[in-house]
Amino acid sequence: MAAIAAEQTGFGAGWRWIAGGGLGAMLLRRVLLGVLTLFLVSLVVFGATQLLPGDVATAILGRTATPARLAALRAQLHLGTSPLQQYADWLIGLLHGDLGRSLVSEKPVGADIAGRLVNSVILVSITAVLSLPIAVIAGVVAAVRHNRVVDVALSTVALALSALPEFVVGIALIVTSSLLIPHWLPMVSLVNPGTSPLATPRILVLPVLTLTLIVFPYVFRMMRGSMIDVLESEYIEMARLKGVARHRLLLVHAMPSALPPTIQAIALTLAYLAGGIVVVEYVFGYAGVGAGIVDAVVSRDVPEIQDLTLILAAVYVVLNIVADSCTLLLTPKLRVRR
Repeated sequence: MAAIAAEQTGFGAGWRWIAGGGLGAMLLRRVLLGVLTLFLVSLVVFGATQLLPGDVATAILGRTATPARLAALRAQLHLGTSPLQQYADWLIGLLHGDLGRSLVSEKPVGADIAGRLVNSVILVSITAVLSLPIAVIAGVVAAVRHNRVVDVALSTVALALSALPEFVVGIALIVTSSLLIPHWLPMVSLVNPGTSPLATPRILVLPVLTLTLIVFPYVFRMMRGSMIDVLESEYIEMARLKGVARHRLLLVHAMPSALPPTIQAIALTLAYLAGGIVVVEYVFGYAGVGAGIVDAVVSRDVPEIQDLTLILAAVYVVLNIVADSCTLLLTPKLRVRR
């Protein structure tokens, strides 16, 4: 009985620690929720691929294939097993690091999408490095110049950009560059197999500029609104009355309080980039994850659709965990145990 009571006490203490307000407990909760989210996403993705119209074997071999060849391919791809068995095989393979084999190229999916994943990471990373600091600085400038010409101009531009879809911005940039600087920027961002897009930086200019213009308004507006609220708060007014220098007032007193809400917006923006590149990559013919998903859907390559979608979901979960951690680190009162 004493051992059972000790075990129950230890379990209860562990549960209380997980439910507490510390950084470690919060990270553990987020990781557990992230794993649960990915499991639910895998169920939804697998169910959605099962509902795709048409037959996978027919999509691969074509409508002129003989019934014997179709039957042989279905047996080879294990398409005759139950959906539950197919899902279990896929999930067990993922847990062992096996992403399966492409139905079209018959190569391992991991090897098939590795290059696309690297290309997309390069595109998103360059966009984040360029756009996020610009948006944050512009938000601070607009807040400091609240209701003045600079603020009105930046807010108007941000509002106009937020109303435009990705493909409209991309096509507008293609048309503009073809008229103003023809033959300098390629209209199609083709990446040769086995090469890095960094080998030809010019092909990245238009996709990066498109994504930058798309994500700028959201981070800018969040930073501007948060900074205005902080600058109008009582403790900032008290700091002004004490004669604190303007640059110290902004960097030391205002920025740490204005950044946590903006970090959440940045995380959502980066998560949006992970999914928003689908349209941009398709418009510019860029060989990334987004274009890979479109190609996989067209060719009914079910394993590649499932794996790529789950990878994007995992990126979304990881970014949210990182954002929550940064917010907790920048907000000391959130680290106090409840």
